[in-house]
Amino acid sequence: MEQRAMAPGCGVEIVGIQLAEAEGETLDAIRQATYRHGVAVFRDQRFTPEQHIAFARRWGGIDINNYFPLTDAHPEIAVVRKAENQTTNIGGGWHTDHSYDQVPAMGSVLVARTLPPKGGDTLWAHMGAAYDSLPKEMKERLEGMTAFHTADHIYAPDGLYAQTDQGSELRGQEMKTGATHPVVIRHPQTGRKLLYVNPGFTIHFTGQTREESLPLLQELFAHAMLPEHQCRVEWKDGTVAIWDNRTTWHLAVNDYHGHAREMHRITLTGEALAA
Repeated sequence: MEQRAMAPGCGVEIVGIQLAEAEGETLDAIRQATYRHGVAVFRDQRFTPEQHIAFARRWGGIDINNYFPLTDAHPEIAVVRKAENQTTNIGGGWHTDHSYDQVPAMGSVLVARTLPPKGGDTLWAHMGAAYDSLPKEMKERLEGMTAFHTADHIYAPDGLYAQTDQGSELRGQEMKTGATHPVVIRHPQTGRKLLYVNPGFTIHFTGQTREESLPLLQELFAHAMLPEHQCRVEWKDGTVAIWDNRTTWHLAVNDYHGHAREMHRITLTGEALAA
């Protein structure tokens, strides 16, 4: 298998393998590439729903998504879709999945099923690159800080999605979420320091109000989303992406109004985070 960097600070494209057949040393190499680069992209994959599930189980545990619709035949697979008559998409702002959980999901395996003629790309940003490029004084300031994350303002019955044309399809609106994590974590496998706040779900720093927290949060968000920390994935038939939630943020570009887009996602079980 061959690895090709997608951008200097984020992303890798892996060629020469079929994920449906990946196991053993090949699967270990895919894991390490994903942990290191944040997102690994595979083209021209023959990947049925059953193979999608089998691959995720070889990787580790599967977390059932609490909010998105699930496929009828395979509840392990969440459906991330926008119909041709909808204007709102899922994931249209920078975020990292499941930071609002006590034990956040490791990442996801996302398979393209229905694509618009053009558009619908996904951006990722690498939080290791973002942390590394912070000034020394900022790194010292963040040392030992923790922050509170929740999804309630997004998915609640009166949350952001409920006010859009995506609201009727979501599940789990009555759930309450909340977790406190270090602002800077060490990756459980690589040991690399990562900035662990995100615009979607990080609400405030521990011991501060939302208003007190916003100036520093906004400064960190602006720094993390600098172009040099990003890569961009153009989806094609047969494309699969695997990403690491600890290492990256992502954003689904909503630029294909009038066309349908449907992706199938399996969420991979994670582990507790530590500073």
